[in-house]
Amino acid sequence: MGAPGFPVADGHEPVRPSGLLDVLGMASVVLDAEGRIVLWSPQAEELFGYPAREALGQYAARIMVHEQHLDLVIKLFADVMVTGQSWAGAFPIRRKDGTTRLVEFRNMRLLDDRGDVYALGLCADRSTVRRLERDVALSTRMIAQSPIGLAVLDLDLRYVSVNPALERLNGVPADKLIGRSMREVLPHLDVDAIESAALDVLRTGRPVIDRLTVGRTPADPVREHAWTISLYRLEDAVGTVLGVAAMVVDVTEQHRAGVEAEAARRRLAVIADATTRIGTTLELERTARELAEVAVPELADVAAVDLLDAVVAGRRSILGPTEPAVMRALAVRADDAPEALRAADPPGQVARYGPDRLVTECVRTGRPVMLARVEEADLPRIARSAEAAEGLARAGVHSYLAVPLIARGEVLGALDLKRTRNALPFTEDDLLLARELASRAAVQIDNARWYQNARDTALTLQRSLLPSHPPVTGGLEVASRYQPAGATSEVGGDWFDVIPLDGGKTALVVGDVMGSGITAAATMGRLRTATNTLASLDLDPARLLEHLDRITEDLDHSIATCVYAVHDPALRQCRIANAGHLPPVRLREGHPPELLELPTGAPLGVGGVAFSTTTVDLGPGDRLVFYTDGLVETRQHPLDERLDALLSLLDGPDRPLQEVCDLLLRTLHQPDNSDDVALLIARVQQP
Repeated sequence: MGAPGFPVADGHEPVRPSGLLDVLGMASVVLDAEGRIVLWSPQAEELFGYPAREALGQYAARIMVHEQHLDLVIKLFADVMVTGQSWAGAFPIRRKDGTTRLVEFRNMRLLDDRGDVYALGLCADRSTVRRLERDVALSTRMIAQSPIGLAVLDLDLRYVSVNPALERLNGVPADKLIGRSMREVLPHLDVDAIESAALDVLRTGRPVIDRLTVGRTPADPVREHAWTISLYRLEDAVGTVLGVAAMVVDVTEQHRAGVEAEAARRRLAVIADATTRIGTTLELERTARELAEVAVPELADVAAVDLLDAVVAGRRSILGPTEPAVMRALAVRADDAPEALRAADPPGQVARYGPDRLVTECVRTGRPVMLARVEEADLPRIARSAEAAEGLARAGVHSYLAVPLIARGEVLGALDLKRTRNALPFTEDDLLLARELASRAAVQIDNARWYQNARDTALTLQRSLLPSHPPVTGGLEVASRYQPAGATSEVGGDWFDVIPLDGGKTALVVGDVMGSGITAAATMGRLRTATNTLASLDLDPARLLEHLDRITEDLDHSIATCVYAVHDPALRQCRIANAGHLPPVRLREGHPPELLELPTGAPLGVGGVAFSTTTVDLGPGDRLVFYTDGLVETRQHPLDERLDALLSLLDGPDRPLQEVCDLLLRTLHQPDNSDDVALLIARVQQP
């Protein structure tokens, strides 16, 4: 049963009456057979101006019709009563207050259960009727001709009406939409989100404006389109909720332009990021690692950087059509893809890729290789081995891209990219970004490669020039270390030497050629040879430095610092001369470590400055520590502070010299120091 005053329709909830008749102000009047008013509605009171008590029992023609049309109206009334045919028309009326109004009439004959005849008159103000007609006509025409898709959904969110524009957008004719839900006819849209929004509009009355949705419809089932949807709650004049009105605008072109603009912005951001992150050092493996870290996860889920092994060794590599590619893995990076990571070649490993492999094709031709959608049959051409192909299959690799690393016209290797978690395949835009990254990184990798080759050559040369000495010589126990500079700089010209002399004496030398690279290493070798030759003449240390100074002047204006000391176990003394070098440290039992007070002297190669020799007493157990400035100098700390740190480390109980060398290097030498270190420690033994 319905609520009082509300009819029940089709077993649903009580239906509230429409407010359209209220908008029309439809008046109802019932006349008997003689034309007297027997029923008079409130709307009639408002329309004609007569209250019911004055109108009931009166002849209708006297109070409802203008006197100039009285005869015509009486005749029309008689025809309706005799023939039973309804009549409609518009006549001016004179209201009680004397004003005239044009009223639209509908008249029809009524019969009651006793056979008595009555007349029913329905009346409405003509201007109100015409206004509603114009509104309806205008709305109908606008809806039909609007380029915007329009629809009305009922309370169950089923289509009640749609306009032609929405038929075209959906690709579904109106007769296939009416009475059905969006879920039934447009399953490839985000129906859950749209229906949830529509229900919220029904519940709250708050409209949804320009909500973006992306999907496919039968109008274009292949490509995705974008639409903005606006939803409004529909109510009648008395507030009854009728349903939801939907406005749909196709914004596919704008959406695609926005997506492309965002993709371009993202590419620029990645490239800008790569510019700052790739090539921060001249270390080959680190540069490759930086490239892989930029590519993941912005561009791929798995990235590997591999160089041709011949290229790493400094040789050019040109592959023939049937030749395999021998690749050295430098870096691999994965974003939550452990299976793919295990299938990749670990950094440092050298692997052979057959001529049919895609990465081989990439480095052989110098052109990118892209498989937007990887099929199972493609995996053996991507992976190095059958086992690796199985790992890629388990990882869910579905898209692949290999881009050559080309610098100065030479193919160095490849940037290898895979997607597993990212469901989108690689696109031409991704290829464009990958090529830009590879192009920028290849130059940095090539710089690092040549730098590393040059550095390895210089280091090999330098190590070949440094001495190997016995742990005990001339009454001294000796330990030494050479530490190359950090990876960001070339090797330097630091050296040390332990030279046995006649009479059981020993010469101890530590020096530093200013500059770096092969030139500095070569200069160091020449000075070391000259020092050995001069030492055999048993010269006074100051005299020996004078000879070295003249030799250095002839070595392409080279500059070097040097400390030269001669230990005489018979006299228990050490004669020392200094050429612009940091002073050695003397350690004696019962005394704190001390920097020897030596005349500093000028560096070798300056010329024209005299050197002097200082004699220092050394007893059994005493130690001398010689070092180059790379051990103590930094850009962040004053030199005095660093020398104090050196003395503090040397303070304490005696310990093996090898341990002391390691302690000093481990504690004082900074990993990114741009200078190398030579360290020499000698302890006087018991006679």
